[in-house]
Amino acid sequence: QVQLVESGGGLVQPGGSLRLSCAASGIIFRINTMAWYRQAPGKQRELVASITRGGGTNYADFLKGRFTISRDNAQNTVYLQMNSLEPGDTAGYHCHAYIKRSSSGSYNEYWGQGTQVTVSS
Repeated sequence: QVQLVESGGGLVQPGGSLRLSCAASGIIFRINTMAWYRQAPGKQRELVASITRGGGTNYADFLKGRFTISRDNAQNTVYLQMNSLEPGDTAGYHCHAYIKRSSSGSYNEYWGQGTQVTVSS
């Protein structure tokens, strides 16, 4: 069994910062691309940022450089540093990863349960 567990969400005022973490646990051989998605009420889930195993990153255009994704391969963890938060960033933030459980297996998709980020004064 593989689990992705997010943490770090909460209530923050506009202009504030939060750092999200997502740790993968279980029987894991290798993790490929990891990503953060978000979903606000009544809206579709959208990609926020992704990072390859080698550290290559991709960001949604709407971020305007406010967020930074990083990862620790030794700890099977991905982070999302969120700065200059806006009310429009309010959403459930979900971790996603492609994980191989053995050397001979294939990569499968895994999702975390999500952590809520609320930006409000």
